[in-house]
Amino acid sequence: MTGSKRVSRRYPCHANGKISSLDGKTLSQTPLLMCPHARRRQVGGVGVTDRDQLRLGSWLVLCSFLLFGITGSLESQEAPTFPAQVKVVNLLATVQDKHGKIVSTLTREDFTLNQDGHPQTIRYFAKETDLPLTLGLLVDTSMSQRRVLDQERSASHDFLDQVLREDKDKAFIIHFDREVELLQDLTSSRDKLYNALGLLETPQHNHDSGSDSPDSGAPGGRRSSHGGGTLLYDAIYLASNELMTKQQGRKALIVLSDGVDRGSKETLGSAVEAAQRADTLVYSILFKDDEAYSRGGGFGFPGGMGGGGMGRHGGGGRYPQEPRPDGKKVLEQISKETGGELFEVSKKQSISQIYSSIQEELRNLYNLGYTPDKADSSTGYHKILLTTKQKDLVVRTRDGYYAND
Repeated sequence: MTGSKRVSRRYPCHANGKISSLDGKTLSQTPLLMCPHARRRQVGGVGVTDRDQLRLGSWLVLCSFLLFGITGSLESQEAPTFPAQVKVVNLLATVQDKHGKIVSTLTREDFTLNQDGHPQTIRYFAKETDLPLTLGLLVDTSMSQRRVLDQERSASHDFLDQVLREDKDKAFIIHFDREVELLQDLTSSRDKLYNALGLLETPQHNHDSGSDSPDSGAPGGRRSSHGGGTLLYDAIYLASNELMTKQQGRKALIVLSDGVDRGSKETLGSAVEAAQRADTLVYSILFKDDEAYSRGGGFGFPGGMGGGGMGRHGGGGRYPQEPRPDGKKVLEQISKETGGELFEVSKKQSISQIYSSIQEELRNLYNLGYTPDKADSSTGYHKILLTTKQKDLVVRTRDGYYAND
């Protein structure tokens, strides 16, 4: 595909990430001479009477309260900064009631947080509606998705148009089938993203593959030169590890697939771990075409392609097909463990409606931060449990995090 890049472990990440440090400034260090009235009294050089002193003192007190109010307001809106040596765990969370409706009115005191069974103090809390958003769109272009690709392309176009703010947000687009390919690197340009969506297409069929399954490789365990048929795990791993990890703010991957991986070098576990390490939510959209697997012949065509039927061998016998994995369970696990959600396209729920739900969630995220107790700060994986004191609410966030090894 012209203008696209192959994603590999050596793919250069162009994202710029900065680690903030604590400036240590307090209210007492901020000069009260910011008050214009106090400044004029100093610069004027005029003698001060007792009444003037009293009036000046009143103005200074008033300015102090105003300054304190402004400072407090800014601190409540901005993400805190910590010394580089302090381990800070950030969580993006969504809360829903028992009917699935988003709850966006909670405060810090409404949440309880545990790490490895030990209570933790939430040091930072905010409702993140304005932080920069980094989106990664991962589209399954294997042959099993051939019939639904046009719908995915159209709905993705509308979603990006609605959710991205060109002055703040960025997105990238990856497609995966027998290879993982970056169609558009991180950009805030809608035009570049729209052009990349136009490049989405299913791979050309290899007539020598001899396979009936929409996503399988060649018989006898042989694969194409780019691996198997659907490198789902590789796509999530590479997007998280090489594109998302250095980004700041809200980060989310949206995966459009039937959830069936064939041929990835990475495992389901390593793909989830990469997303967790990158503090990235994964929203999965299960969009499957059952006819692509159920019809006779190869790649969803009755009797195969080209009349002769793909996947024939010798006298017309077929190669036995591998049992199809449960893609829904795979996508459900990925989303649950990273704090995202699984959606399934159906007659009752279109892909456009699903995108609207994801957009609403991204606009109503809670951002919580804490520094683990020393006893809970060892390297390795740590389990997180975030709940609300109101028992009928459901909190969705990642299951845990990996401390630096």
